[in-house]
Amino acid sequence: MPLQERSSAEALDERVPGELLASSKGRPWKDLLVQVFLRRPVQESLIIPAVPEPLIVWVLSGSAVVEERELGGPWMASRVSAGDFFLTTSPKPCELRWTTEGKEPFQVMHIYLGLDVMKRALRDVHGADPVELVLREVSGASDPALSMFLGQIRAELMGHHQPSTLMVQGLAQGLAVHLVRAYPDAGKRPPAPRGGLPAFKLHRIIAILEERLDEEFRLQPLARAAGLSEFHFCRAFKKTTGFSPSRYFIRLRVDKARRLLRETGKPVIEVGLDVGYASPSHFAQVFKREVGVAPSEYRGQA
Repeated sequence: MPLQERSSAEALDERVPGELLASSKGRPWKDLLVQVFLRRPVQESLIIPAVPEPLIVWVLSGSAVVEERELGGPWMASRVSAGDFFLTTSPKPCELRWTTEGKEPFQVMHIYLGLDVMKRALRDVHGADPVELVLREVSGASDPALSMFLGQIRAELMGHHQPSTLMVQGLAQGLAVHLVRAYPDAGKRPPAPRGGLPAFKLHRIIAILEERLDEEFRLQPLARAAGLSEFHFCRAFKKTTGFSPSRYFIRLRVDKARRLLRETGKPVIEVGLDVGYASPSHFAQVFKREVGVAPSEYRGQA
């Protein structure tokens, strides 16, 4: 008899082909990395890496209680809805979790602004010898001017027309100038350089890991995709995410296992196989180390 999925809102993105709805590609987007996600109604842990570029997360639809913290630190909560945004330039990775409210899909857009366009904005605002870029951290705020830029960027990304290089680059420059003007943190010393991998490389690496969760972890293809030696790749990856590549791979496996246990009726043994653990005892050991309870107990709690 085929296994039956549980009927729950949490299984929404399992019925939608993938959670990445759109991603910027090609020449128009050289100053921006933009991605649109349909997020799960419940997310227990998501690492936001400390890449060098400033990151904006803009809520497109839905509402949620979002909690964030530095790795191992205390949680801080914000209630957000469509139009609210987060801005981070932290030199350390952070962790997010959330629970949505209501039935509307929770969609967000991530925008990484290239360092070159940020430097040009600094020169434009502060003159020929600009100060170091220091932006405030913002959580769950609203900014109509920012939303105007982001709405136009979304339209170029997801519209039926081909993205205009001139339009996208103009929007990137306008957005960068707005951030420099509206969100400076004058009382803060320039931070240490953020991260070790630029955003586009990091997302390429994570995509490779997610495609191979049921396979044995292999370091060499990841380092090759990043264009680094294995030693330098490991250092850069840990600086960016807070975890070694192999440990991050385990987190991705466990996150998928949590979702399968919560949202499907698959036997625990089959869930372990789906995330690459042929030995049920090894899967149970890894899961309990990461989550704090055994897989069967976690399913009962969920």
